[in-house]
Amino acid sequence: MTSLSITMLDAARVREVLPMADCIDAMAVAMRGTSDGSIAAPLRTVLPLAGGGGSFLVMPGAAAPRVYGAKLVGLHPGNPTHGRPAVQGLVMLFDHASGTPLALLDGAEITALRTAAASGLATRELARQDAVTLGLFGCGVQAVAHLEAIRCVRDIREVRVWGRTAASARDFASRHGAAAAGMRIVAVAAAEEAAACDIVCVVTGAHEPVIHGAWLAPGAHVNLVGAHTATTREADSALVANARVYVDSRLSATSEAGDLLIPLREGAIGAGHIVGELGEVLLGRAPGRRNDREITVYKSLGLVAQDLMAAERALQRHRELGGA
Repeated sequence: MTSLSITMLDAARVREVLPMADCIDAMAVAMRGTSDGSIAAPLRTVLPLAGGGGSFLVMPGAAAPRVYGAKLVGLHPGNPTHGRPAVQGLVMLFDHASGTPLALLDGAEITALRTAAASGLATRELARQDAVTLGLFGCGVQAVAHLEAIRCVRDIREVRVWGRTAASARDFASRHGAAAAGMRIVAVAAAEEAAACDIVCVVTGAHEPVIHGAWLAPGAHVNLVGAHTATTREADSALVANARVYVDSRLSATSEAGDLLIPLREGAIGAGHIVGELGEVLLGRAPGRRNDREITVYKSLGLVAQDLMAAERALQRHRELGGA
């Protein structure tokens, strides 16, 4: 009998070995693999926990011929009030050829990095090249990660932050403004001000729209990230109807994306409103931005392909740096 030896990467080590720019590159691999079929991933299983306090999510996937694995996650929305991340869990990797267990990685850190990195990739591909202003809806972990990701792909000069409370937006601007050389971060009291930017990232826990299409400037690119069920959304129907919409996966979007399903039920959009998957844009199978005045939207739900490719990249770099 052989002994089992699995590499363990905690949150600090994941962050150390997986810089945001590298994670964005890993997301390009994940999204191409999703769209060309080389990464297999069924819809995730979501188990509501007794008492309504959260959910347990199981997300398996396989990226032939490299790795397969799963992300196991507990989603506890009340955690941030106690100083803990809402997402708790791990990503496990196996060798695709032999089935040998390879690694366990902190699931919260992988999720935070890959979610923002996917938005960074979408922004790199879909936003105007001259985009310099960023609107952030939300002041939590994903707002921080998205600020880093968007700065990797565009020369952002001004960030406008809107939160549920003015105090949270001011605190975000204060905490992150001092280290933002060449960039101004301001808290705004009106959501409309954050929406009137070249790039907008909506990373809230809202169940009803917090951003409206009427607030957007021509040529804006919007990343809708926070809502992840068929009955919740962050954007109103007008925003979605007037935009060219891209998704991480058609299968996921047509099953779980309330930002799209609610306008569809209302008749505001048709069944063919999705222009393409982000991977299809990368593969040249779907067109990207056509001009500097149209509005583009990337609806993010998150895919296990993203977790697997981020985890594999982190494990590879860990080993390159001499980790066991």
